[in-house]
Amino acid sequence: MTSVEKWMTKNPITIDQDASIIEAIHLMKEKGIRRLPVMAKGRFTGLITERMIKDYTPGKATSLDTWEVHYLLSKTPVKDVMNPSPRTITPEEDLATAAQAILDHKLYGLCVVDGKGELVGIMSVGDMLRAVVEFAKSGR
Repeated sequence: MTSVEKWMTKNPITIDQDASIIEAIHLMKEKGIRRLPVMAKGRFTGLITERMIKDYTPGKATSLDTWEVHYLLSKTPVKDVMNPSPRTITPEEDLATAAQAILDHKLYGLCVVDGKGELVGIMSVGDMLRAVVEFAKSGR
């Protein structure tokens, strides 16, 4: 059995729940990531993704101009847009359980938390694919 801990991204980049949506957008772009675990006083409180931000942002049909949209997003805290109870998994779970959860719930990743609910990593579809490539190369 291969555990989530072996393949997860450890020490993921996070954002504070009071940071603005604009800060989240810039951090995701700068780091080349699509999801950010959300923290409050060092505790894991939720998840924000590119898709959540896109769904929250006014579309092209809006009467707001670019600057007004930017202003709105700069005043909106991450906690107003995040998922406050994202699907999680523990580092001890096997990879197949994580993959099944991702498939069953049509997700792109899972937050990995320890027994105390502390964030210890992220298990993304990309992490899963790294494992598949490794398994294929090793003939498993």
